[in-house]
Amino acid sequence: MDISKAKVCIPTSSGGHLTHMLMLMPVLDRAADRFWVTFDKEDANSKLAGERVYHCFFPTNRNVRNTVRNTLLAVKVLRRERPDLIVSSGAAVAVPFFLVGKLLGAKTVYVEVFDRVGKATLTGRLVRRLADLFVVQWPETLAVYPGSVDLGSIF
Repeated sequence: MDISKAKVCIPTSSGGHLTHMLMLMPVLDRAADRFWVTFDKEDANSKLAGERVYHCFFPTNRNVRNTVRNTLLAVKVLRRERPDLIVSSGAAVAVPFFLVGKLLGAKTVYVEVFDRVGKATLTGRLVRRLADLFVVQWPETLAVYPGSVDLGSIF
């Protein structure tokens, strides 16, 4: 996929996950169009000033009500935007966007977080089969996620 012609959706929690995705801006800046889905929190709003952002519901971790709300949001946003690619490092907000995105034909890339080496994250386990490309940042993590690709650290 030529990212210079792609519309990219970046669903991410605020905080470290958002920082993680912002570290990919040298690549994401080349996208034809991009939009973010994250929490309506001060850190996210300040870091994404000038970007197109949809706010999702939080807390998300193990919160069934907000998972349902974010799934409905994913249907609404992804039907409207029709991204070619969805890229995320989590956390839970990635799950409904990957699921709905796959149903609508989007390609998906998941980047497992840097600080998880020998054990799978909950989000990683949930989206692994939905991801067209599952990226880890440590060679040791390849054993945790068979079929993943180690592209090294983005830090």
